[in-house]
Amino acid sequence: MRKITAEIAVVGAGPAGLCAALEARLAGADVVLIDENRLPGGQLFKQIHKFFGSKEHRAGVRGFAIGQELLAQVSDSGARVLLDSLVYGIQPDKSMGLLTAGENCLLLAEKIIIASGAKENYTPFPGSTLPGVMGAGAAQTMINVNRVLPGARVVMVGSGNVGLIVSYQLLQAGAEVVAVVEGAPRIGGYGVHAGKLRRAGVPFYLGHTISRAYGDDGVRHVEIARLDERWNPVPGSEFTLDADTICLAVGLNPMTELVWMAGCQFDYIPALGGHVPLHDRNMETTVRGLYVAGDVTGVEEASSAMEEGKLAGVAAAEALGYLDARAAKEKKAEIEARLNRLRSGLFGEKRREAKETQLAAMQRARESEKEVV
Repeated sequence: MRKITAEIAVVGAGPAGLCAALEARLAGADVVLIDENRLPGGQLFKQIHKFFGSKEHRAGVRGFAIGQELLAQVSDSGARVLLDSLVYGIQPDKSMGLLTAGENCLLLAEKIIIASGAKENYTPFPGSTLPGVMGAGAAQTMINVNRVLPGARVVMVGSGNVGLIVSYQLLQAGAEVVAVVEGAPRIGGYGVHAGKLRRAGVPFYLGHTISRAYGDDGVRHVEIARLDERWNPVPGSEFTLDADTICLAVGLNPMTELVWMAGCQFDYIPALGGHVPLHDRNMETTVRGLYVAGDVTGVEEASSAMEEGKLAGVAAAEALGYLDARAAKEKKAEIEARLNRLRSGLFGEKRREAKETQLAAMQRARESEKEVV
């Protein structure tokens, strides 16, 4: 079996992985970046909307443009990039199984950064297995990456930022968004995104859910029902919408399989998407030398993922001696300050509290480790 070696291996070439690889490589480390897709960039290349917030977080720049810039920087840095390559397992000694170019290889690295992202949640209902039911992220990939319209008449389930943004992008692609259906009594995402849909005439059904979908060869009709205060469908409130596509934007959960295999400790934090790996302020897990960054640590925005990737890249490079303590401390302080600004305000504060819970759990784990020793 062929061996591939590196000082730092970064698994996942999305926003977090690209930034982690770039920071580590710029510090001087030998870096290999691996992604199972044919194109790197992750969620960035599906995001045709402009980022907003502050200039330091690329406000006014479209996601795919940020992705193109990061890709060019990583390529120019001299980091090795393996695409169409799957890391399928990791051993307690941190050696990894890698399938690349049709060849089974052993990947060995002194430090590992896992930036595997998150996957879409699923909501079961009668008819949910019919052709035409898909995740909102899948629909976004179809229209923005593959230029394929998933359907003509779409019902979006979920009014978080993903549901609102993808609904508007479906309109831009030529689909009709028949409705946005939300179980909660209020819209979950930013008002700026909801406002675009309202101005376009898209109806919102708040406090409603899908009771069933039906059709002979796929989705043709979608039955909607109102929910009571206990989230139970109200009998007799059902009505039907004609649609050929249902998009589910009902949350994400971290893709933590490799982190579980490595033996890292986890905590269950619903605000971050479920079970998340414990990590310290350097993004290092309970397994020494293994770092995490981005949505695998808890679902947030792409801007936060990029900052966490930078933090992990700096910390891994410092651990290998490529950055002295003073330089690393300065870099990490700048990154943490930007993260704190992202995690402020109405939406960000909840994520900040959840992250503090995660860090506190990590501190307890480290203290227990010392007691055992």
